[in-house]
Order: sequence, then structure tokens, then C-alpha cells
Amino acid sequence: MKVLEILLNLKNYLLLMYEFTTRSKKAEKQFYEVFNSREGIREKLKMLMINPRKELNSHKLKGKLEGKWSCYLGWDIRLVYEIDDKNKEIVVVAAGSHKEVYG
Repeated sequence: MKVLEILLNLKNYLLLMYEFTTRSKKAEKQFYEVFNSREGIREKLKMLMINPRKELNSHKLKGKLEGKWSCYLGWDIRLVYEIDDKNKEIVVVAAGSHKEVYG
């Protein structure tokens, strides 16, 4: 492959990726605490950015959290989020232990 072709493929790949965002200070704080808590979390979050519906045992939630998604980031670490396909964003709602996230 030529360099230009490789760069174009990389650009297209990056355009498909989602970005993380939050809409509250609490969710932002929880996210960064989880992000910095253990080795391997960053790699898992990168996987989620590629496909937030299929990676890390992602699943739709029901009940009071209907419309949101959850995934497993490690032993007793969960991430609850919404998916904004229009803006390619993963909107973090809560992050932390199962007890912290689900009450």
C-alpha cells in the first residue's frame, strides 16, 4: 500500500470511532476515577469506541435505566452510557462498582 492510501484508510477508521463525553460533573469524576484505576481499562475503552454495542459484553438496560447501555470493564467495574450515533458519542452516565452504578 502506498502511504497516501494508508493515511486515507486510517482517517476513515478514525471517523468511525466514537468519543467519550459526559453531561454531568459526577459522571465525569466517576469516569476518570475508573479510567485511572487499573491497567487494561484504557485498552477496553478503546475497544468500546470502535463498537459500543458489541464490545465488552455490552447490553441494553431495562427498567429505570431503559434506553441506556452497560458494559463490563473488569471485576466489579461497570460503565453505564448512552449512544449518540449522530454525533458519534458515548455519553457516560455512571462508572464504578456494580453497587455504585446500580445502587
